[in-house]
Amino acid sequence: MPTKIGIIGAGGMLQYHAAGFRAAGADIVAIADLNEAAAKAAAAEWAIPAAYGSPEAMIEACPEIEGVAVIVPNKFHAPLAIQMLEAGKHVFCEKPPALNAGEVEQMIAAADKTGKRLMFNFNNRARPESFALRGYIDSGTIGTINSAQAKWVRRTGIPGFGGWFTQRELSGGGPLIDLLHMIDLALYFMGFPEPAVVLARTFDDFINDKGFKGPWGIPDREGVVNDVEAAAHGMVTFKTGQVLTLQVSWAEMIKREEVSVTFQGSQAGGKIERLFGVDGVDETSIDTCELYVQENGNSVNRDIITPVCEDMGRIRSAENFVLAIEGKEDPINTPDQALKLMKIIDAVYASAKSGKAVEL
Repeated sequence: MPTKIGIIGAGGMLQYHAAGFRAAGADIVAIADLNEAAAKAAAAEWAIPAAYGSPEAMIEACPEIEGVAVIVPNKFHAPLAIQMLEAGKHVFCEKPPALNAGEVEQMIAAADKTGKRLMFNFNNRARPESFALRGYIDSGTIGTINSAQAKWVRRTGIPGFGGWFTQRELSGGGPLIDLLHMIDLALYFMGFPEPAVVLARTFDDFINDKGFKGPWGIPDREGVVNDVEAAAHGMVTFKTGQVLTLQVSWAEMIKREEVSVTFQGSQAGGKIERLFGVDGVDETSIDTCELYVQENGNSVNRDIITPVCEDMGRIRSAENFVLAIEGKEDPINTPDQALKLMKIIDAVYASAKSGKAVEL
């Protein structure tokens, strides 16, 4: 029998979740949103049989649901994930995992208590380029990754003014927490070593300048304070001796949007990169995947050819959730990895606030 899926949240990421769940052969039986009209509209668009105005109503009416996708503002990730886990459902939660590491610990405790799977939409791990590079890493071609650089930078990429993205109470932070994908991907390539020290700075230049707004069409709200950072830069050292530098921004003076992880190993290096012609518009982007080796005394740079994946692994990530529930694939991410990531994010904010290095 197909796995039965329920969805909480009728936002823009629904299209990828729905496509991924169906690619895995699952049945999407219901969708819930506090805006019931939005839930009904999404149900009609995506041929979902039932729509409800609350998660509670959905779970009560559809007890056959086995897994739930959580697609809501960051503040509600942990409460809804815990609620669904305690209701006996597997959970696939949008990024970031939660507002902070403490909330992730609560989510993990609920998953451990109920024995249900908890996964997060770190979709960039599911890109063909990431699978290819991870193959080289697992085969020993790269050796030990000594250092890596994680970057997701935008020049004009603030997602609206006064919405939940730019309110710390609802989002937990700005681009650092919104665009944490490349930090996660770098850690994934590095083997998620134990972090030791974090030194970082954040910058709020342009966070109230509407000339730096991105193209997502999120409406502005007047009279609301935009109290998150516009950019974050930092360095993480690990107990293994490895090091990671990070640069994440919605708005700073760079040439164009760049999404990349570059790493230097003891035997080879590599890079996965997406460059945008227009900030935030995937159709204008160019993807590259490269391997750097020494052969016969020569420096050789190899282009790694992979299938085109405009959605940056979003559909494949959702597919993996269903296949992991069914025991057909290993999960691409685990809760303990999410916890390490959020501890680093917390430490970046703490270091930026104190002006000092933070030991973990």
